[in-house]
Amino acid sequence: MTEIPDAMRTWSASPPSSNDTAFAACVTEVIPALGESAFGRSLLSALRGTLPAASLSVYRTGPRPAIFVSASLGVADTTRDCWRAYLSGPVGTDRSFGAASGAGAGGLRLCHITAAEVPLEHRTKVYDAHGVSERVSVVSREDDGGLFALNVYRHAHQRALRDAELADFGQLGSMLMAMTRKHLALVPGHAAMQPAERLQALQPDLTPRELEICALILDGMTHDGVAAHTGLGVPTVKTYRNRAFTKLGIHFKSELFALMLRSPA
Repeated sequence: MTEIPDAMRTWSASPPSSNDTAFAACVTEVIPALGESAFGRSLLSALRGTLPAASLSVYRTGPRPAIFVSASLGVADTTRDCWRAYLSGPVGTDRSFGAASGAGAGGLRLCHITAAEVPLEHRTKVYDAHGVSERVSVVSREDDGGLFALNVYRHAHQRALRDAELADFGQLGSMLMAMTRKHLALVPGHAAMQPAERLQALQPDLTPRELEICALILDGMTHDGVAAHTGLGVPTVKTYRNRAFTKLGIHFKSELFALMLRSPA
């Protein structure tokens, strides 16, 4: 069994055993759900025998933050509310992935953190507000420097995760990431244009910064969140937004979302 290091609690995934019960559960429960809306719940259900967890998310941080999958079992699914709260400010200073953020592009790491170890704003807005107590993640660094993460969360009503359970989860890490990537590749429209690319096709005169601001707004960030993410002041963010909206011929955020439904010329 892989030992979980005390410091940072980040470690490398190890190969799973095909005789393992958790491995078998993932194969039988998750593979049929690839590309389907039930994927998140199926994955979470398959992991219930490995560690106590009530919710799950798959998201990307970095220049193009986005959430792709959310699911819960036994509790209300507030995962996307957590994501919006995360984007409202904590994302700009998040170091909770620890040494995993330093891995080379494509490298795979496991990381674990408890709510008590998360900085105050992050803990208050995301963990405490939604009854989340621990997170264990499989993380890969993207070519653009962002992180692609599959996250599983223990909630306050559940007992603390044990080292043996974290180690068992680590043995599934590479398979879980491969299944998640395969699922997203099968989801209709996932491989289509990213928001910035679609906006560029709709309005070629948009500058890179204007595209970035609009894409972050489309991903659910508030003006404060965009400012924290980009290092700009809120007034500057609003200036770029207004310039972009003028070029796009719109006035409101709702119209920006509506543009995403229009096919580029």
